[in-house]
Amino acid sequence: MSIRNIKWSGIALLLLVSCARRPLAEKPVKVEKRKTTELIQVMDSLSSLRPNSFYTKIKCHFSDTNRRISFKASIRSIKDSIINPIITYAGIPIVNSLIRHDSLFISNRKDKCAIRTNMSYIKESFGVDFDYRNIEELLLGLPIAYDTTQKYFQINDPYNYIISSHRKRIIKKENKSKHDKDKDNNNPKKDKNDNEEGDNIMIRYFIHPSLKSISRVIIDSPEDTTHISVNYLSRDTVNTYLLPKEVVIDIVTARNHIVLTMDYDKTEINIPQEIYFVIPENYDICGSEK
Repeated sequence: MSIRNIKWSGIALLLLVSCARRPLAEKPVKVEKRKTTELIQVMDSLSSLRPNSFYTKIKCHFSDTNRRISFKASIRSIKDSIINPIITYAGIPIVNSLIRHDSLFISNRKDKCAIRTNMSYIKESFGVDFDYRNIEELLLGLPIAYDTTQKYFQINDPYNYIISSHRKRIIKKENKSKHDKDKDNNNPKKDKNDNEEGDNIMIRYFIHPSLKSISRVIIDSPEDTTHISVNYLSRDTVNTYLLPKEVVIDIVTARNHIVLTMDYDKTEINIPQEIYFVIPENYDICGSEK
């Protein structure tokens, strides 16, 4: 997946990736200095840790500028193929969804309607733009949108190991001007040196001091004033994989502020998963007049 084209997928997804209590802040501890090449090797290794199949149950909380809801969800996935999130309320499945590389299906049992669309539905509906691979990475706690063929930079920080898609000065410059679109429109040509690291989608990866996992991912898109922060607060070891346990996702767009929290439970790795998804013939198209 290229950083130039970050796509995301639907409310079922936004709702699914959620749930955790924020721990009390601890006094920061300085980390040992590491060479950039060493940290890049860590990132390359972490990005390849993809199990053949995945299952988990999640206790979730979702809030945005209009609502707050709590629910449970189960997620089944087959590597690089399909993700099947099911949302339940009071023990009853109310939303079943199917996510593929080029398609998104949502079956709403409560309203007896369905959605058959592609991955652009998420961007159009919520202003957040991830593709199938990004969702898989987010659920597994992997580096989101990391590309082993791209050049990355270390941002010096005494308390964190940070690998970035852009140099620190570029991030500061873009963030400073992200609320000034008129100025950008009047000056469409950027300095050649300022664009040396690629497009203006900026991603920072915070590597855990143990070098065994990612503790945080920050994605900034100054062009559409979108800020995404994914915090992996804790992890569990499942069959040698360090998988998410508690996660907090904070998404700020021009029109909305979304906070998702999730608490994983009963996670399984590399156990064959059976996926059932059926849209009843009598279901209408969600949002259409009956």
